[in-house]
Amino acid sequence: MFNFAPDRPRRKPDLTPMIDVVFLLLVFFMLASRFSQDVSLPLASASGAASEWTGAPRLVDIGPEGVVELNGVPRSFDDLLAELDRLTETRADPVILRAKEADLQDLVSVMDRLTAAGFSRLILVE
Repeated sequence: MFNFAPDRPRRKPDLTPMIDVVFLLLVFFMLASRFSQDVSLPLASASGAASEWTGAPRLVDIGPEGVVELNGVPRSFDDLLAELDRLTETRADPVILRAKEADLQDLVSVMDRLTAAGFSRLILVE
């Protein structure tokens, strides 16, 4: 049979759910992406190969809460820099770092400060 009723106007689809999904995807990708660049610290690892050491020992122990010792003697960071200057011929001489129950952040902070002071050859030992 034929339908002689007038045609109903077609309903347009509701775009609100699609806009919600696009907004959620936008928020997800904004939160999942990185906006800063990674920073790397140049670090030489101690190897088992023997090499000739020149100069006085330069062992920096980093303890909890950023306590710093040079050759077993506790020092403030300014004293540490002054003593390292005295013990090295140039700032390119190796300095050995050892983390004794220190947080990673404490170790990285000391390494950053030594690098900023010009010490370019930091060696990390266990």
